[in-house]
Amino acid sequence: MALDKKSGYRKNFSLGVTFIVLISILFILSLFLAFNYSKKSIENDFVSEKVNVLEQSIKPYNDFFQNKMPEISYYSGFLDSSTAAKFVDTVMLKYPFISKVTFYDTEVKNVPVKDGINANHLGIGPKSIFQFGKGVKPDSVKLYSEDDTRSFNVGSDFNAIAIKLATFVEDLDTASVPTQEELFTNFSIVNSNENKITYLNIPRREDLRAYKDMIRRKLNPAPVYQQDVLVFNLDAHKIKIINTRPLLYQTIRIEPLTYDPIDTSDESINTEIALPGAFSDFKLYLISSKSYIKKEIFIYFMPIALVLLLVYGVLLLVAFLIYRNLNINRKMFKLQYDFVNNLTHEFKTPVSVIKIAGNNIKSATTLSQREQQLYGKILDEEADKLNGLMNKLLAFTQIENKAIKLNQEEVNIVDFIESTIESHTLKHPDFKITYEVVGFKTFITDPVLLGSLFDNLAENAYKYSKPEQKKLHISAKLIKGVLVFRFADKGIGIASSELNNIFKKFFRIQNEYNQMGSVGLGLAFCKELVNFMEGEISVKSKVGSGTEFKIVLPYNS
Repeated sequence: MALDKKSGYRKNFSLGVTFIVLISILFILSLFLAFNYSKKSIENDFVSEKVNVLEQSIKPYNDFFQNKMPEISYYSGFLDSSTAAKFVDTVMLKYPFISKVTFYDTEVKNVPVKDGINANHLGIGPKSIFQFGKGVKPDSVKLYSEDDTRSFNVGSDFNAIAIKLATFVEDLDTASVPTQEELFTNFSIVNSNENKITYLNIPRREDLRAYKDMIRRKLNPAPVYQQDVLVFNLDAHKIKIINTRPLLYQTIRIEPLTYDPIDTSDESINTEIALPGAFSDFKLYLISSKSYIKKEIFIYFMPIALVLLLVYGVLLLVAFLIYRNLNINRKMFKLQYDFVNNLTHEFKTPVSVIKIAGNNIKSATTLSQREQQLYGKILDEEADKLNGLMNKLLAFTQIENKAIKLNQEEVNIVDFIESTIESHTLKHPDFKITYEVVGFKTFITDPVLLGSLFDNLAENAYKYSKPEQKKLHISAKLIKGVLVFRFADKGIGIASSELNNIFKKFFRIQNEYNQMGSVGLGLAFCKELVNFMEGEISVKSKVGSGTEFKIVLPYNS
C-alpha cells in the first residue's frame, strides 16, 4: 500500500509537472504567435487605415461638392453680387480649403455677345464678374461689367462651361427628362490641374426648352435668361487632416503626386493615397518611424498577452462570479422582503383606521350628523390614501417594465403651468405659486406624465411648508438645447444627510409633516417619471430655508 501510495504520488506529481510544462510551452508559443500576429496586423493597418484618414479628411470637400455647391441652383440664375457675396462668405467660412471664388452673373440669349461664347445661335456671356476670397482687398472685386467699353477675356473656365451648356442644349431630347446626375455632371467641371471647380446653376426644364427653341428657330431676339456661374479655386494644403490613428501615423502631409522624399532611410516607413476630385493631383503622404510603429505593436499586443495571462485566473474568476451571484440573490431576496414589509406597513395604517371607524359605526346605536360627517371624512381620506398608493404602485410597475409609451403631444408651457397653478390654488387657497418661462413657448412631451410630475412636486412644496410660507416658484427655461424646470419653495428644507435617500421607494423623512399618512412614494415616482422621459432630476436644499428641485428634459420642438 505504501508503495502504491508513493507510486501514485509520483505519478500525480509527474502528471502535474507535465501539465505545467505543457501549459507553459503553450503559453510561450501563444505569446510568440500573438506578437507576430500583432506585428502583421499593425503593418497591414498601416497600409489600409490610410483610407479612413482620407475619408475623414476629405469629408468636408465631399459635403461641399455634393450638398453645398448644388445650392447655387436654388437661386435659378438670379444671384447678384450681394447675394453671391453672402453665399461665398458662408462657403468659405465652413470650408477653409476654398481660397477664391469668381462669380459670373451670366445671360443666355439668341444674339451674339461681346465677351463670352457664341455657339449654336446661343450667346452666353457675363453681365458682370466679381471675385471674392482670402487675400482679395476689399472683400470683393468687380472684374468686369457689360458697360465696359474695353474688351475683356472672361477666362477659359467660363468658356468651357458655356460650351458645355451649348453642347448639352444642342443634344437635348426635350421629350425625355434628364436625371439629376446627368444635369450635375453636364453643368460642373472639375479641373484637378488647377484645383478648380466650375459650376453652372442647373437650368430649369422650361429654360432648357427655351434654349432649344433658340437653336432651332433662329428667331428675332428672344427673352434674356439668367444663369449663374461660380468658379471655386481650392487650396489642397488648407484641408484639415484628420488623423484617425494618431498612434499609427506619426506624420501626415499633403504633397503633390510627383513628390519623391529625399530621405529614404530604413528607420521609417511610409505609404500614400491620392486625393479625389479637384485635389487628384495631390496625395496624402503618411510616414512613421519604425520605433513609433513598435509602440503601436506593443499596445496592440499587450491586451492579447493580458488575456493569455488571465487564463490562469479563470478558476478564481468563476469562484468570484459564483460568490457574486449568491450575494446578488441574497440582496434580491432582502429587497423583495423589504418591499413586501414596507408595502404591508403602508397598507396597514389606512386599513386599521378604516376598521376602527367601521367598528365605531357598527357599535354605535345612533350617530349624530357631526359623527357621520367625521367618520365619512375619515373613510373617504383613508380610501383615497389606499387608492393613491395602489395607483402609484401600478404606475411604477408600468414604467419600470416599459408597459406604457410616451404620448407625444405639443404642450403650451404657459397654459400648462397656469392650469397646474389653478388646480392647486383651488385646492389650497393659501398656496401662492408664481412662475416664469424663458426661451420657448411650446414643446413636445407627454402631458399626463408631465402633469403627474408637476402635481407631485407642487403637493410636496405645499405639504412641507409652514402655514405662513406656503409659496412655490416654478421656472421653465430653454438652456443650451434642453429644458430646465426648477421648483423652488420656502419650506422646511431637507437635511444634507437625507438628500441621497429622498428618491428611494418608501423612504420617509421623520418630521411632524410625515405623521399624517405619507407613504414615501412621491419623490421616487417623480424620479421614475423623469427617467422614463429621458431626463434628470436633482435637488438642493437648506434646512429652514427651502428646497429646489431641478428637472432637465430633452427639448423636442
